[in-house]
Amino acid sequence: MATILIAEDERRVRESLDRALGLEGYNVLTASDGARALELHQECSPDLLLLDVSMPNVDGLTVCRTVRSKGDDTPILMLTARHEVDDRVAGLDAGADDYLVKPFALEELLARVRARLRTSVVDDGSLTVGDLVMDLEGRRVDRAGRVLDLSRTEFDLLEVLVLNAGVVLGRDVIYERVWGGELESESKTLDVYVGYLRKKLEAGGASRLVHTVRGMGYVARDDT
Repeated sequence: MATILIAEDERRVRESLDRALGLEGYNVLTASDGARALELHQECSPDLLLLDVSMPNVDGLTVCRTVRSKGDDTPILMLTARHEVDDRVAGLDAGADDYLVKPFALEELLARVRARLRTSVVDDGSLTVGDLVMDLEGRRVDRAGRVLDLSRTEFDLLEVLVLNAGVVLGRDVIYERVWGGELESESKTLDVYVGYLRKKLEAGGASRLVHTVRGMGYVARDDT
């Protein structure tokens, strides 16, 4: 079973996450500050990091940057009580794969953890979901042997969805990660690009991979 490292300075939150993830069958390591988290990361090589942004001495952003500076691509999920867009963007720019704003629903946290651990990122730098393969470095997408001609925005959108396969992403989250928060969640731009993606992904009668969840957002999921 996967090992998860939790770095959180609030004792009650840390113990709650430790207990919840332990009940899910994960091996859990805990740290109350970023310095200890870096020590545990080096000693134990966990499969996923849960980092609180605001910790004493060494904060979560510093931990994230330090891990990434060593070429380590361990999945990192940031936990933050901050609601400002700039703070969330700072986490993603530091190398985090995802974030959750406190207070969050435990079910959503568990779903995001499962998605990070489930997403297949193989040694050649590609992602897979169903019969879809994304070569991130070469920015090439192949579905069942058919190469898809995607624009830059279409590729970026698909990458965000596939990285979070099985997790419903809200419109505001997608707008922030693909368009840098420059567009309002009420904009129809996202719907237009989802339409473009579906047309290319589903050519020749292929099954749907990008699903709409009414009132919530979109999710990449293989239902075959």
